[in-house]
Amino acid sequence: MEPVRIAFIGAGRRTLYLYRRILEEMDGVELVGVWSRSEESAKRLGEELGLPWFTDMAKLKSETGAQAGIVSVSYSANGAVGLEAVSHGFHILTETPIAHELSEADEIIRIAEENALHVEVAEQFYRRPLEQIKLELIAAGVFGRIYSSFNDFAGHGYHGVSVMRSYLGFEAKPVRVVGSVHDFQLAEHYGMNAGKFEARSETQEHGIVEFDDGRTGIFHWTSVGYDSGLRWWRSSRFYGERGMGVMYGTYHEPVTELTSIGPDRYGPRAITVQRELERCDGGALRLIRALTGDPDVPVVEWHNPFAQREDGRNPEWHDDEIGVAGCIQSLVDAIRSGSPPSYGARQARLDQEIILAIRASAAAGNQPVELPMKR
Repeated sequence: MEPVRIAFIGAGRRTLYLYRRILEEMDGVELVGVWSRSEESAKRLGEELGLPWFTDMAKLKSETGAQAGIVSVSYSANGAVGLEAVSHGFHILTETPIAHELSEADEIIRIAEENALHVEVAEQFYRRPLEQIKLELIAAGVFGRIYSSFNDFAGHGYHGVSVMRSYLGFEAKPVRVVGSVHDFQLAEHYGMNAGKFEARSETQEHGIVEFDDGRTGIFHWTSVGYDSGLRWWRSSRFYGERGMGVMYGTYHEPVTELTSIGPDRYGPRAITVQRELERCDGGALRLIRALTGDPDVPVVEWHNPFAQREDGRNPEWHDDEIGVAGCIQSLVDAIRSGSPPSYGARQARLDQEIILAIRASAAAGNQPVELPMKR
């Protein structure tokens, strides 16, 4: 198969430390050029990668034959540059959020669909291996129907909403949101991102999301959740008719516990999760195996799609890199097959809409906001 020709659209930090390394080790893709609005940034990135560089997106496409673009720009520019890229005929993988304004997301979706272009979004949290084995267990019916799902500081904004929704199934339709948002002052402490000691303020966001089939999602987040020793907690969980799953602990060392009802119906019966590597002393992650103790479904496995080569030739990525590679592969598969990406622009728009609805509800005195939101 001819490789899918990919360009970097933007010179964001992740182009070099993340996307370049992943693309270098992925099969079936070729990095062919770079673009930036800034001539200085485009030149610097192009020379770093040994690739042609452009400030004109039309020339990037015509002169390199690029089919797809990875949009990696400043946080505020995602929507504008993503829209420009699909307008020039690129399939795109864009970073999160797909756009800050829903109207901009709608325009990206409209142009892409009118021109048979695929849009995938770098929402990798639910693609991480430990999340994938949970979803495999849910799909296998080990927990029965999932009734409620929680994200308790396991990812900000749309990331956290995506994790919460994944347990219920992305096909579940949210219809109502109630939000509560508050600001608080914190004692002086070390912030890992800033690398210094300072007094900080935090914004806590809390939301209840109701779905059309009576199920519920709960969302919590703090704005200092990624880099403050005062807010070290991470948890996501789901409750089903035959069991539950919980991830909890610090941001560095999360613990996953999964249980179902035992044959004596007293329960809980622990599900053992194993990671299998290429070798006993290391190597790439081959698969994650769940031993359920359920005679009807004794073993459930998730296989790393990027560890199918001969031993020692597979990329030894950590879990987040595997998740990001899954986003890229989803776009590549969509381009080749013509089928939609596995997550896609509409799911990304919905995750952003839920966050905006939580904030709108809080601003209106915690009044419920119906979905879809009024334009």
